[in-house]
Amino acid sequence: MTKQEKVNFVIETLNKLYPEIPIPLDHKDPYTLLIAVLLSAQSTDVRVNKITPLLFEVADNPYDMIQLSEEEIREIIKPVGLSPMKAKGIYGLSHILIDKYGGRVPESIEALKELPAVGHKTASVVVSQAFGIPAFPVDTHIHRLMYRWGFSNGKNVTQTEKDAKRLFPKEIWNDLHLQIIWYGRQYSPARRWDLEKDSITKTIGRKTVLAAYEKKKAKK
Repeated sequence: MTKQEKVNFVIETLNKLYPEIPIPLDHKDPYTLLIAVLLSAQSTDVRVNKITPLLFEVADNPYDMIQLSEEEIREIIKPVGLSPMKAKGIYGLSHILIDKYGGRVPESIEALKELPAVGHKTASVVVSQAFGIPAFPVDTHIHRLMYRWGFSNGKNVTQTEKDAKRLFPKEIWNDLHLQIIWYGRQYSPARRWDLEKDSITKTIGRKTVLAAYEKKKAKK
C-alpha cells in the first residue's frame, strides 16, 4: 500500500467502527469542557466523569467557581490527582475569563494557552469539541497509533501532531482524533495488546512494530 492508501484505509475503517462518535468527557458547555479537560491531565476520563458532577453541582461557571477557595476546589477534585496545581489553575483561569472575556471561554488556541494550567493539547480539545474549529489534539493513544501505523516517528507529540495534520484532511480532524482515541483504547492499547483484534495495525502497521510483537509473542 502507498502512504495515501494507508491513510484512506484508516479513515474508512474508523468510519465503519465509529459512525457516531461519543465525546469522552461529560460536559454541557465550553466552560465545563475546559475544566473537564484540565482535570483529565494524567488521569482517566472515567475518574474525571465521576468527579465533575460533584464540582459542577457547586460551580459550573466561572462566577460560581471564584466563590470557592482554591482549597475547596482542591478538596472536591482530589481523586483525579495533581489537585493542588489543578485547583490553582481552575481558580485562576475562572478569574481571567471573568475579567478579560466577560465570563466566556475564548475560541482560539492562542488565547486559551494563556490561561493558567492550559496547555496546547487542552486548548486544542476545547476549540475542537466546543467550537468545531479544526484541531488535532494528540494524546497518548494517538501518539502510539501514529507510530504503530508508520505515520510518525514517535519522537514527541508535537511532531506527531504535525504529521497527522499533514496526512489527514482538515475537515475530518475533529472527528478523526476522537475515532483514533476510541480505537486505541478498544483495539490497540499499550498493554495487553492483541494484534489479531487490531485490524488496522495488522494491515498497515510499521514492520519493526509487527516484528517486535511477533518476537515477544514467540517468547511466551
